[in-house]
Amino acid sequence: MSHITSANVACGFHAGNPAVMRATVILAREHGVAVGAHPGFPDPGGFGRRELKFSAPDVEKFVAYQIGALSDIAAEVGVRLQHIKPHGALVNMAVRSSALADAIARAARVIDRSLILVGLPGSEIVAAGQRAGLLTASEGYADRAYQPDGTLVPREQPGAVIDEPDRVVPRAIRMVQDQAVEAADGQFVPLKIDTLCVHGDTPGAADLAAGIRAAFDQAGVEVKAIGRE
Repeated sequence: MSHITSANVACGFHAGNPAVMRATVILAREHGVAVGAHPGFPDPGGFGRRELKFSAPDVEKFVAYQIGALSDIAAEVGVRLQHIKPHGALVNMAVRSSALADAIARAARVIDRSLILVGLPGSEIVAAGQRAGLLTASEGYADRAYQPDGTLVPREQPGAVIDEPDRVVPRAIRMVQDQAVEAADGQFVPLKIDTLCVHGDTPGAADLAAGIRAAFDQAGVEVKAIGRE
């Protein structure tokens, strides 16, 4: 928490429970970190990373439920949610599907029209948020490999997760300063982003976040939560 500005909090379907959600929100509040909902498929056994078949109306319902649950818990401890960032297979499918992306955007709007919807640059997620009248933010991933089209290398492929600090930190600097990322084939892909993610379950995630934050400070990059001026 001491190295980040925004936290994505699992809402109980793919991970977490009310006690963990509450403790995480309180910890974020104590560190001045903005809080966002991280809804996923109802798939704790697969950590929400297995593609499941749900209709768009069902997705809207269970995403709204998760956002609402975290929002209520946050309100109890004096915190208002800043953003929503779909998790895992849900977001990977919604990146390609306007129907699923619109369902997620509708769910966010029903709970709180001020929520910022976070997604890959140029994706259906960002477009859906804009159609719904929500603020949007484009996200990059410091610890994930990219394909030449700007999408992520699937996790089941070798090298999809990058956890070596000497690779992750320079990638993060380039993504912010040059608005580009080196794809798996070596070419550099334009990537205009507003926020940068490090996955909490990446090996050494806390050290990666600390290294990135230190490098940003050294490079004179100002870091702040996406919803704060």
